[in-house]
Amino acid sequence: MLNFTLRRLLIAVPTLFLIGTASFFLMRAAPGGPFDNEADLEPQVLENIRAAYDLDKPLMEQFVIYLGKALQGDFGPSLVYKDFSVTELVAIGLPVSAKLGFTAMLLALLVGVAAGIVAALRQNRFIDHAIMAMAMTGIAVPSFVVAPLLALFFGLYLSLLPVAGWNDGAWQNMILPVIALALPQVAIIARLMRGGMLEILQSNFVRTARAKGLNETRVICKHVLRPALVPLVGYLGPALAGIMTGSLVIELIFNLPGIGRYFVQGALNRDYPLVLGVVIIYAALIIFLNLLSDLAYAGLDPRVRKSYR
Repeated sequence: MLNFTLRRLLIAVPTLFLIGTASFFLMRAAPGGPFDNEADLEPQVLENIRAAYDLDKPLMEQFVIYLGKALQGDFGPSLVYKDFSVTELVAIGLPVSAKLGFTAMLLALLVGVAAGIVAALRQNRFIDHAIMAMAMTGIAVPSFVVAPLLALFFGLYLSLLPVAGWNDGAWQNMILPVIALALPQVAIIARLMRGGMLEILQSNFVRTARAKGLNETRVICKHVLRPALVPLVGYLGPALAGIMTGSLVIELIFNLPGIGRYFVQGALNRDYPLVLGVVIIYAALIIFLNLLSDLAYAGLDPRVRKSYR
């Protein structure tokens, strides 16, 4: 396991470098610039501003300067939010995004696992078909469509919940964005759990346990649940990363002060340091979550542990 972890960490370094490099040059290749809206400035003043942010230098020189600072943890000042550095903006927004994402993932796990178990134990019955039909709907309808519908119905029509704002993380303000983020993951987790349960329920060791006279509850809890969770655990790393990145749009819809709002505004205004900083941080987070997922996968499946040696 130690060798596997070290190999994954060694792969993470060039992966982050490639992501940062691609993002840097793609941002520069996009039309427009961070100071295009400053049309009333004198040309000399505009040149001085560009020089202050090293934007007057050749592109490769800009890249080398940015890379040297990024390796020291300095992602530079924001070009749009004048009084903040990228690190400060991330420190403000990331806790909001993390709280939103982890709450949505917890909700998705609780509801999705329970729905998948019920569907598997009632295979081909009405409740199984109903759960799978709702799961397919949840997969097909993206969260950026669900979010405005939830805000319209529960916020404007029924006036039950606020449709915008964070209010220091009050539960009323979290309900709609958490549900919008969690619904697609609930659907996927339910299908994965159902498939894993059905496969294990048909295995020889489960039939042997039943033949020994064990009651059904003990068979399910002791012999079925753990191996059925293996495919789900392998999915959790990408799923949590997907929820975190999916929150970018949700935060904008519900006007939440998370990192997503800064990222979207930075992309629209060509705030190069802010966009690059968020991309690199999200990439590092995704790599870390995938590593944790693989380690948990190995902990549940002895065959995987042997392959890591």
